[in-house]
Amino acid sequence: MVGLKPPEVPPTAAVKFVSAGTAACIADLCTFPLDTAKVRLQIQGEVRIPRSSNVVEYRGVLGTLSTMVRTEGPRSLYSGLVAGLQRQMSFASIRIGLYDSVKQLYTPKGADSTGLLVRLLAGCTTGAVAVTCAQPTDVVKVRFQALGALPESNRRYSGTVDAYRTIAREEGVRGLWRGTMPNIARNAIVNCGELVTYDLIKDALLRAQLMTDNVPCHFVAAFGAGFCATVVASPVDVVKTRYMNAGPGQYRNVLSCLLALLMQNGLSGLYKGFVPSFLRLGSWNVVMFISYEQLQRVAVLALRAP
Repeated sequence: MVGLKPPEVPPTAAVKFVSAGTAACIADLCTFPLDTAKVRLQIQGEVRIPRSSNVVEYRGVLGTLSTMVRTEGPRSLYSGLVAGLQRQMSFASIRIGLYDSVKQLYTPKGADSTGLLVRLLAGCTTGAVAVTCAQPTDVVKVRFQALGALPESNRRYSGTVDAYRTIAREEGVRGLWRGTMPNIARNAIVNCGELVTYDLIKDALLRAQLMTDNVPCHFVAAFGAGFCATVVASPVDVVKTRYMNAGPGQYRNVLSCLLALLMQNGLSGLYKGFVPSFLRLGSWNVVMFISYEQLQRVAVLALRAP
């Protein structure tokens, strides 16, 4: 559980960029079924145009996973994985890999340490830029994860490339950036919840000499980051998922989607799928941050080798 030791020479921005995307893909491969279960629970009960009477009902995380395997087969748990990996390589590389560089950019010259406000600004910045670049991959991922909840006759896409083409053709290029604003809000919050919390917990553990800079320390910091991120981001995440999955004309805008959700489910609707969200985000953070730290160290060692 110790892993590789921190390198004497810090990793470059390029090493962090590639390591972040790779680590996020590893985390997605491990936790994707939980993400799919979260999406199914978040869209459950959504008013559809037209509404089908054959929609499968899901109950809890394990119930959702078992129902999907029983009714759609095991492969349904990884529906949208290709788009998910495309998303992580473009999205996580920016929001996680460039976080330290942006944090240093915002830190005043001569400052002894980085303040909380600077960390928050860096998290919001990289989160917003990442969403702007990678939004089409997120739209396609959500559509595929929700696809199995519909009858086969209503399934619109035969593959990832076909999904990009169909959305662009039927909804215009703007359709690929559907839900960008709630996604920017969601990921700015998640980025702060994940990266800033991880940063603070890790720094506190190291300063207090409770742990050394190794895998157990990364595990504790990542678990705390996952919980904080889930608590603050769940309401925005539910609205984002519903709005991205909606067909043309179902909601006028993000606000109408939020109001429809509140009228139908009340405030508790904002935390639909909270348990799978936490299971997914918590485990995703643990796998991602541990992989990220180790991949950086492997890359530095490889680059320094004769």
